[in-house]
Amino acid sequence: MPKPDWVRRWAINTFALAAPLCALAASSQTIQPVIVEYQQKADGRIDVTNDTLTPMAIVLEPRSFSISEDGHGIYRALDPTIHLKLSTTSFMLGPKQTYYVFYKATADALPAWFTVYTEFSQPGTSPGLKLRFMLPHTVYLYQKQPTEKTSIHLANASYRALDKQIVCDIRNDGPGLIRVQDVRAIADKASVQNGGFPLLPGTSRHLAIDWKERGVPDQIVLHFPRFDLKESVSSPSP
Repeated sequence: MPKPDWVRRWAINTFALAAPLCALAASSQTIQPVIVEYQQKADGRIDVTNDTLTPMAIVLEPRSFSISEDGHGIYRALDPTIHLKLSTTSFMLGPKQTYYVFYKATADALPAWFTVYTEFSQPGTSPGLKLRFMLPHTVYLYQKQPTEKTSIHLANASYRALDKQIVCDIRNDGPGLIRVQDVRAIADKASVQNGGFPLLPGTSRHLAIDWKERGVPDQIVLHFPRFDLKESVSSPSP
């Protein structure tokens, strides 16, 4: 299952100057899977693992989100049109333990999408530094009919020589959700491949792809589940 970069961001909350400690702690906590996709309704499981020697208090918080043109998630309270049933929303997780949270989800209208954030924190009220961080499990519910190629538009592909980047714009004008499986920039004897991402209905994405290869890229290709889109890259520009 594709796991685009944009959906692997971790929301980490802590006190000032605690970032290095949070990074170390988060590396010992895991959520699996990070991204899941279903047709029309979900029946899934979240594996929550605490690989440290310290017990953790766990709280699950579902959220809806939108995605900005530069790929950043914008989160809000769960939309009332999404109906999610979790087997639990809070529990204690002992050292070196994994706990399974089961869920079912439907939506009044498709496609639909949401994230279940799992918050880890150290229990108790003792003084000192408290770590609190969150890991996401993101769910996509696809519509019955696949998105057609005519709904997707790729444009404005150009190479910025000064930044060594290829940029382009892609838009989904259809009513359905679709996933870009990967993005490939191509030159005569070189290519660069980037990970995929979901393209929500009625939204645009601005892509910036680093190009560190020799030569000038002349084409960009987006791979979708049922088709490809290709666009020529314009001459180098600042």
